[in-house]
Amino acid sequence: MSKDAGKPERLQKILSAAGVASRRLSEQLISDGRVSVNGSTVTELGTKADPARDEIRVDGRRIQVKQRPRYILLYKPRGYVTTRSDPQNRPTVIDLMSAIKEYIYPVGRLDYDSEGLLLLTNDGGLAAHLTHPRHEVERVYQARVRGIPDAHDVQRLQKGLVVDGRRTSQARVTLEETLEAPSGPQALLLLSIREGRNRQVRKMFDAVGHPVMRLRRIRIGPIQDDALKPGHYRELTPGEVTKLRRAAGL
Repeated sequence: MSKDAGKPERLQKILSAAGVASRRLSEQLISDGRVSVNGSTVTELGTKADPARDEIRVDGRRIQVKQRPRYILLYKPRGYVTTRSDPQNRPTVIDLMSAIKEYIYPVGRLDYDSEGLLLLTNDGGLAAHLTHPRHEVERVYQARVRGIPDAHDVQRLQKGLVVDGRRTSQARVTLEETLEAPSGPQALLLLSIREGRNRQVRKMFDAVGHPVMRLRRIRIGPIQDDALKPGHYRELTPGEVTKLRRAAGL
């Protein structure tokens, strides 16, 4: 099984849930050597597997176990990687969600040094629509930057500028507040974009000479939650899922 698999279950329970046979008959299938996990024949009744990750076959045919759809909203703290596993062994967003039994995965990116709202799901159709540029689902960020962007800087951000050889799409930018820090003046801005390139917001502010000191995503499409604390998560409500699907063009 994969090292980042979910909670393993007894094979006979998995076979029964998939409608292959009753638990008692599933035990007989296992004892008869008719069941394999990841290519290896299993005959011990105590064997466990993860139906979300492992390839389970009966008489050579792979079984399909339907999982209930999960739609999770997480406030990702800084210092976590937006992935299921990390080759550098850094903390991942999945580490914050050990109580979730189903195999879920992050929708889109939120870089290691950034924080804020992140969606995780096992609904592949919705995830694909949310991340496809054609559907232009809005994402809103609050950025604290070094220095005070002037009107020309804001206009460049709004109209689009070249990042990594490609021009960014139009954005909405609002200067919320100016701050005086020990290192010098800083500004708090809201930036709304409809694309999700790697570290895009940080690179946009770098391009106008105002590097990001702190970045927080505060809205994904119609989904917002000002009360959610860093490291905490919750299920989306049915109404929120409906709004999200509509925003994604489903």
